[in-house]
Parts: sequence; structure tokens; C-alpha cells
Amino acid sequence: MRLSGICANRYTYPFVLKACGVSRERKNGQVIHGHAVKSGLDTDLFVGNSLVAFYAKCQEVDLSRKVFDEIPKRDLVSWNSMISGYTVNGYVDAALTLFRAMLRDQLTSAPDNATLVAILPACAQAAAVQLGFWIHSYIIKTSMEINAALGSGLISMYANCGRVNIARDVFDGVSDKNIVVWNAIIRCYGMHGYADEALQMFSQLIENGIQPDGVIFLCLLSTCSHAGLVEKGRELFARMGDYAVDKKEEHYACMVDILGRAGYLDEAVAIIRTMPVRPSKNVYGALLGACRIHNNIELAEEAAERLFVLDPDNAGRYIILAKMYEDAERWEDSARVRKLLRERKIKKPIGCSSIEVDCAHHSFGVEDESHPYKEQIYDALERLDRIMGDELMQM
Repeated sequence: MRLSGICANRYTYPFVLKACGVSRERKNGQVIHGHAVKSGLDTDLFVGNSLVAFYAKCQEVDLSRKVFDEIPKRDLVSWNSMISGYTVNGYVDAALTLFRAMLRDQLTSAPDNATLVAILPACAQAAAVQLGFWIHSYIIKTSMEINAALGSGLISMYANCGRVNIARDVFDGVSDKNIVVWNAIIRCYGMHGYADEALQMFSQLIENGIQPDGVIFLCLLSTCSHAGLVEKGRELFARMGDYAVDKKEEHYACMVDILGRAGYLDEAVAIIRTMPVRPSKNVYGALLGACRIHNNIELAEEAAERLFVLDPDNAGRYIILAKMYEDAERWEDSARVRKLLRERKIKKPIGCSSIEVDCAHHSFGVEDESHPYKEQIYDALERLDRIMGDELMQM
């Protein structure tokens, strides 16, 4: 088109940028961005929205936000694209903050279906139940239809917040239940230990004539693993072929976990050896965890040896083996593994807790002093400690 002398306009760039985003062609997309700047169309609403979506798909979130901030008059699509970009790329807190900013923006219209579908996964990841309640209330008040996309988002959000009954109510009210909605409710039951309910939902799915996929079986196998349902896990694993579902590496990892937790280590090893694909770190990680439970040091050493190659930067693998050596009073072997950790400069990630207060999401690590209200927080903790100490003395 350019060689023929035809100039691109505000409708041309969005289509080309969308193609670049789908194929993750970052360099070509940046070239297109340059042409848009030269033609003076980079601040056009259509082009700007397309650039926001393009950079988000290419995981260039900072550039996406820069373009978003430079759009003179944003519309709802602008906000939706940026919120979705944050959510998809794991910037959960930023997505929630931007969504709240959008609600305060008087120039922007009310959230639509696309807005809520974009923000609900962020609410689920952050377990932001207050905002999730607000979104659900908004859907009801505006008489918005809870379709499959909205329904699965709400179910996942309530599942992560521990509201299983509400998640089931949402499921029952979804107008067009597809495989994603069924997967969400089965995962919800499974993650909270309701194995019977998860299996019952699977039976209903089959009765409704819906073809299960690999994600459904992954959720069911994970449920069986945590509930100790070895025979049911074996049955489901064997039935995958009946529904033309390929057994992938993650399904084998779940099966190894099911058998390993129950003490069937030899059978777990046999499954690994018959895998049609090369076992990954998840498979050997499940085996190592099982060895830790049943104190099988010899097999743990074999699994750890593979993991030190497949997952060399995961400190947890080293620590499990070192602790097993310590339990067996093999102090030199334990020291050797811990020395390996130091030599490779591998550190265990610091865990953290999170809490939502007045619609704001706060995270705290071990001995964390980064919070702006750290002095007030530690003062409150000290007062609580004294109060509990006084009550114990009076008992």
C-alpha cells in the first residue's frame, strides 16, 4: 500500500497494530508506531487505543501505560485496554488502582461487559472481595446479563475469596454455560476440598453433552490428589482417552502427585518412565515432595538430581533434600546441598501476606518495613501483644 503511494489513515493503523499484537511482532509494531507519529496520528483515539493493546500484548506494560497517558481524550475502550493489559501481564494492583481511577473519572462512561471481564481476574488474583462484591452488585443493578465470560470471572473471584456458596449461585444463574464456566466451578469446589461436589459437577457436565477438555481433567486430578482419592484419580486418568483428551505433562505431574502422596512411589516412578513426553520439573517436583512425605531418601536423591538441572534456581528443591538429610542425621550431605545453594547464589523467595482495607490492597513480607504506616502497624502489634499477655496472666 505504501509502495503504491496510498497514505495510511486512522483506520489503517489499528488493523496493522492488531496483527502485530497477535503475532507478538514487537519490532514491526514499533515501526508502525513510528509511521503513526510521523503522520501525526499517534494521538488519535483509535490509533492510541490500538497502541495500548499492542504494547500490552507484547508485555511492554510501561510503554502501554505511556501511550495511554498521552491519549488526549480517552474513551471506555482506552481504559478497558489498559486494565486488561495490566491484568494479563500480572500487574494486579495496578489494574485495580486504574479501575478505581476510571470509576472516579467523570468524563468516562460507566463500565461495560468488557471492563468487568478485564478486571475480575485481577480481583480473583488479589482476593479483592470488597471490589468483587461491588462489581457483582453493579451487574445486578444494571440488569447486565451474566454471560459465560462474566460468570466464569465471578466464580473464580468468589472461589479465591472462599465464598463457595456464592460461586455456586453465580454458576446456576449463568445464561450460557460453556466449558470455561464448568471448569471454574469444578476448580472452585476442588480447591476448597469439596471433592464429591467437584466430581458431581463433572458428571452433570457429561450428562449435559459437553465435551470435557484437558483443563477439566487437570482440576479433577488436582482435587483427587488433595482429597486422597487414589482410585478415582486412576479412573479419571484412564478415561481421558475416552473423551479424546491428550494426556499432557501437567496431567502426568498430577498423577505422580496422587500416587506419591498415597505412598505408591514405585507406581509413580513407573508412570514417569512410560511418559510419551520428556518429564519436566513439575513431574519430578511432585515425586520429590512425595519422597519427603514418605522419607524415601534414595528416590529423593534421583529426583533432586534431575531437578537441579531442570529447575536449578528453585531454592525449595535444595531445601527439601537438605532437610531430609538432616532428619536422617546425614549432616555432611546436608551441608553439601546448602553449600551448593550458596555457591549458586540461590535464595528462597520471601513469603508475604496480603489484606484489603478500605478497598486498598496491602502486602506484608517477613520483617517488612517498607509500608508507609509501618510505625503505626508495629505500635498496634505491640499493644495487641501486651493485651494478650495480660489476659493470659489473668487466666
